Amino acid sequence: MSGAEVGAAYDARAEVYVARLGAIDQVAPDDRATVGEWSAAHPGRLLDAGCGPGHWAAELAATRSDPVVALDASAAFLLSARQRYGGLPLLRADLAALPFPDGSFAAVLAWFSLIHADPTDLPHLLGELARVLAPGGSLLVGFFLGEPGHRFDHAVTAAYHWSPAALADLLAPLGLLAGRVAERHAPGERAVAALEAHREPGARLDGGPTLGR
Repeated sequence: MSGAEVGAAYDARAEVYVARLGAIDQVAPDDRATVGEWSAAHPGRLLDAGCGPGHWAAELAATRSDPVVALDASAAFLLSARQRYGGLPLLRADLAALPFPDGSFAAVLAWFSLIHADPTDLPHLLGELARVLAPGGSLLVGFFLGEPGHRFDHAVTAAYHWSPAALADLLAPLGLLAGRVAERHAPGERAVAALEAHREPGARLDGGPTLGR
């Protein structure tokens, strides 16, 4: 499913989604702690890649001294974000073609924004996130925990499980080293996880090693 198709699927459900999950106080405390601790450890310009209705971007902008840029493929989500969080830099864009130069961000958040990517498309999307991440920067990916590439029926559109090990294998060729993993297992809910990955300071932006380092 393309980014435009995912955006259209969320447009159709945006009102319900925003009501149920569109505010930071509706986020699980463990998830809020995970993202907050990661953000505090990685200063610099931050990209919220797949920001949804903007609650994470607004929270991060309020707690960081550096700029936060947010983008999403859903026009309805961006409209909600503009109405509720005026002043945030918000862009409508596809994760498959990020409108930024190489190495633009010190930190990139992809919080459940890759869950609808077909497994054959995921390496390219991760490659785009890696491309805009500066050497020494950090990527945080939130995802549903389970058998890698296993499709399931999400409330909006089809989604896929992943494991930390499988994601680490996809990130390694991009020059990103997987690190800390946080898992959350809540009764009656699908297990979720967050994976941090870091670009080595000496790594080239194409994912290869820097000569002479």
